[in-house]
Amino acid sequence: MTANILAPPESPPVSGPFRTLLLGAAAGGMAWGIRGQYGHETGAMIAGLLVSLVLCLLLAPHLPSSTLIRTVAWTTVAMGFGGSMTYGQTIGLTQNAGVVGNTDALLWGLLGLGIKGSLWIGFAGTFLGMGLGGIRYRLRDLLPAYAGLLALCALGIWTLNEPHDPARQILPRFYFSADWRWEPGATLKPRREVWGGFLFALIGWLAWVGVVKRDGLAWRLGLWGCLGGAIGFPLGQCLQSFHAWHPELFQTGATARAARLINWWNFMETIFGAVMGAMLAFGLWKNRARIRPAPGAAPELSRATEIPLLLLHLGLLISVEFLSVAWVDTVYDFGLMLGLIPVLGIAGGRLWPWLLAFPITALPIAGKTFRNLVIENGRMGEIPGALLYVVIPIGLAITLAWRWGRPTDTPAQRWLGPALTFSTLLYFLLNYAFFDFPWPWATWTTRTPNALVFIACSALLLFARPSPAPWQRTSGPSTDPPSSS
Repeated sequence: MTANILAPPESPPVSGPFRTLLLGAAAGGMAWGIRGQYGHETGAMIAGLLVSLVLCLLLAPHLPSSTLIRTVAWTTVAMGFGGSMTYGQTIGLTQNAGVVGNTDALLWGLLGLGIKGSLWIGFAGTFLGMGLGGIRYRLRDLLPAYAGLLALCALGIWTLNEPHDPARQILPRFYFSADWRWEPGATLKPRREVWGGFLFALIGWLAWVGVVKRDGLAWRLGLWGCLGGAIGFPLGQCLQSFHAWHPELFQTGATARAARLINWWNFMETIFGAVMGAMLAFGLWKNRARIRPAPGAAPELSRATEIPLLLLHLGLLISVEFLSVAWVDTVYDFGLMLGLIPVLGIAGGRLWPWLLAFPITALPIAGKTFRNLVIENGRMGEIPGALLYVVIPIGLAITLAWRWGRPTDTPAQRWLGPALTFSTLLYFLLNYAFFDFPWPWATWTTRTPNALVFIACSALLLFARPSPAPWQRTSGPSTDPPSSS
């Protein structure tokens, strides 16, 4: 018996570079623009989820579901790490009234954004590669490595982000937030920076996955992520800075009318997300030959361990996001600490990846939507608001995660597309409600232009499909693969 020459190859055809970049940019641009309403670590996780779902669908649909859901969950968590790095005052160096016209301050601020953006997306790219590079990451490897990552982070903060004593106007040598260096005599409240910790931690993590684990895809995608963040963050801010530096161009005529409807900050975020999403997509496409499944193995965490870990993380997450318990915030309200339990749970558990990617990622977003629309603005009663914005979305996320994840042999093609569709609609609709439903036919507000961009991005994502295998491109009616003989 010989194999039929028309049998599917081991690595099925993948999407071309243009389509991959376009959909990666759509996922990253919409998700990062939505993040602006929800903030920090948990908001950024939306981008990790949508970008990783798109790239797995386009470039790796042939891999086992266990490999792909671990990849999606890890990337989702890692995209949240960088939310701990303050950047509002860094943006201020490029556009605040006190520094407009100061080219040195502008360039320094853009440099700071490039550094922080590269570290932010570098972690996401690394974990995306860890999931798809065919290397098995066991708990006995990850636990000491992650402890080393936290130690390097502390060392980096001590080395590069100290001293920090605003009362005596003593700031670190390399400081990218509000600084009397740029505004002498001004009343400033310089924020504490931690990018030095992320720099040391990322360098150490890249060395570990590259040298110790010999994961060629992980460190390569980590560098592609660094490039995407280093370009995307400053590039997006250039638009906002241009508006601040040249107000005379937006005072009369059509530009003035347009400027009054543009949320410059949100467009900065959307551009940043689109660039980083496209760069991660291109990096993975360039290295598609390195995509392979990780060796199969039984889950390392028993159900008796996995469930308590899930509940522990969920309780700490709810406390950080909604309760503000001082000791919990001190320990857990930092991106790398917030990711510790999930990274280990995803590596060792069977339920962890599914629940993290869908209901746990959605919970803070649904809760903040409810808080804004119902508690703070009273646009709906508490009971119907809770049902519409929390109970129904989270209930659907739990149901789908259970349906997709409960069978151990669910083919990836059965859930990747529906998962992308569900996640796209979920976060688009929650954000659209947050935007107060800026319908194009209603009176335009500063939310409308961004909403139109998100509608376009959603449309692209909803119709995303993997490239068909060769036997699916024939003109005949059958789409079944040929049998071997």
